[in-house]
Amino acid sequence: MTELRRNALDAALEQPTPALGTLPRGEPVQVFAVPQGTPARPRIDRAEGIYMWDISGRRYIDAGSGPVACNIGYGNRRVLDALQRQAEAAAFANPSTFESAANRLFAERLTEAAGPGYERVFVVSGGSEANEAALKLARQMAVARGDTSRWKVISRQPSYHGGTLGALSVTGDLSAHDMFGPMMQVMPKVPAPITYRIPDGFDQESWAEHCAEVLDRTIVDEGPGGVLAFIQEPVGGLATGALVPHAAYMRRVREICDRHGVILIHDEVMSGGGRTGAFLSHEHWPDCRPDLVVMAKGVGAGYFPLGLVLAPRDRVAEIAESGGFMHGHTAHGNPLACAVGLAVLEETLERGLIANAAAQGARLRARLDALVELSPIVGDVRGKGLLMALELVKDKARKTPFASSAMAAGTLAKVAMEQGLILYQRRTNAGRDGDWVMISPPLIATEAEIDLIADGIETAVRETARRLGVA
Repeated sequence: MTELRRNALDAALEQPTPALGTLPRGEPVQVFAVPQGTPARPRIDRAEGIYMWDISGRRYIDAGSGPVACNIGYGNRRVLDALQRQAEAAAFANPSTFESAANRLFAERLTEAAGPGYERVFVVSGGSEANEAALKLARQMAVARGDTSRWKVISRQPSYHGGTLGALSVTGDLSAHDMFGPMMQVMPKVPAPITYRIPDGFDQESWAEHCAEVLDRTIVDEGPGGVLAFIQEPVGGLATGALVPHAAYMRRVREICDRHGVILIHDEVMSGGGRTGAFLSHEHWPDCRPDLVVMAKGVGAGYFPLGLVLAPRDRVAEIAESGGFMHGHTAHGNPLACAVGLAVLEETLERGLIANAAAQGARLRARLDALVELSPIVGDVRGKGLLMALELVKDKARKTPFASSAMAAGTLAKVAMEQGLILYQRRTNAGRDGDWVMISPPLIATEAEIDLIADGIETAVRETARRLGVA
């Protein structure tokens, strides 16, 4: 039966890909999101390093690490061997019945890398699940200390923390809330400390201070005894285009949370695991250490669904004494996920990929900064390490974004794909806050590969300007 199935798959790979929506059954997930008859995407054949090949033999450079997830590239032998060994030993073990060596070793190595204050690890299947777990953990941390009135979680506008209803309640995306708001408890939002297209009358530092003040006032207005937590991405993802907040903001956030007894959660789903040139991004702001850290994407590096929460030993112990953590999923603590996580972590640390992210990020930044001077549509470049974003504008002098209907970022991603370069873009707030693409190649990228990516982006930006009608 196995051989028959393998032969059927081989035969299918040799067939041309039909347009989506034209088959009576058995179509891929993409059919959910596009009109009938939309041309299908290229069919993947194989991937290795930072490269991917479709079944026609065409090669692509993955300059987005998928959705900023494939941190160590494709075809990593250590990870594939670890996955196979664990699958052959025990693909599943209920954590209420068994402990797995993979889970224990992954937790030990991970907490060593994270440092003091993050001695407990709760492993789940992805970023949305991990943020849900962090919110529930924060609530139980407060209740364990008698703060039963604390339940509100403040977050930023715009922001993204996941697609499940709990994670979406703290996500700053007005279009998503228009659709799903009646189904959830929408939480309070405060402005993000953006560094580009700042409101009139502010510079970066004064806007950062203003945003911190709004957080302070919102906690008071919501009732200091009612606010449980504040969640933020230390380095932004798609919602803010790799936003790197001013240091004054990060310092104030920690002080404000301490003063009001509010738990600080850092969503490092996209930024964690070495991508910004530090294992955890708060290392760039030593005076803004969070109470809880959420990780996903890069910790599994695309090899297996994996997310997690890092928490302090003493606060988790209080929950244990009061009855335990009231949360779980069928796959939490999955041995396969942990085996992959351990192998990815070992590759990251032993191959010096965090330092490489910092070095190659600086090289990439220099090339992208030059584009701001050269291109009429590149308004800003921002980010840290190999978590970068390039923002497109119609008028650079006025920092005017393109109309949503222009689909500027989508056009750039499409042009780049036509030229064999994969970029990651997704619209937040229906494009209301501007257009950008993430430029975030795997942490294994070499100098030569960074130059290839930068050359490709320059070419794609020129063609995008032409298609958008900007001289």
